[in-house]
Order: sequence, then structure tokens, then C-alpha cells
Amino acid sequence: METARLSGKGHIHIPKAIRELYGWKAGIEFMIKSSDNCITLTPVRPFRKTGMDDVLGCVNYRGPAKTLKDMEEAIAEGVKSHDLG
Repeated sequence: METARLSGKGHIHIPKAIRELYGWKAGIEFMIKSSDNCITLTPVRPFRKTGMDDVLGCVNYRGPAKTLKDMEEAIAEGVKSHDLG
């Protein structure tokens, strides 16, 4: 277990071993949740810039209609392939 100290400016240094374990680089943002006597830091992963092709990519689709289940499965697969965690 590692320890950290709160500075007078409210800063906490996250030990290098922890940063490397999670791949956290300088400038990463976190959501902070407080519960009981504990805080949880969750990295906020920014989304890549959306281009016109991303938005209009399916406009000219001429194949069979997709079901809601098809779309949900495709979204889940896309999330897995981008490893947001």
C-alpha cells in the first residue's frame, strides 16, 4: 500500500507505480465520488473528434433494416474495440 500527502494547495501526488499501472499521463481528468469515508477517482476519457462521415455514415445504407438488438450489439462491440476502461 502506498501513501500520499495532501499539500497546502489541495494537491495529492499519485505515486508513479499507480500512474504507470493505469497508464495515467499528466493532464488526465478524473470524476471524483465521495461516499462514507472514501473517495473514488474515475478517469474521464475524452471522445475523439466526430467528423461528418461519422454522423452521416449510414445515410446511404441500402441493406436490410437493422433491429434495435442489432444496433445495441454493434454499439457494445464498438465500445469493446475502443477499450474505454
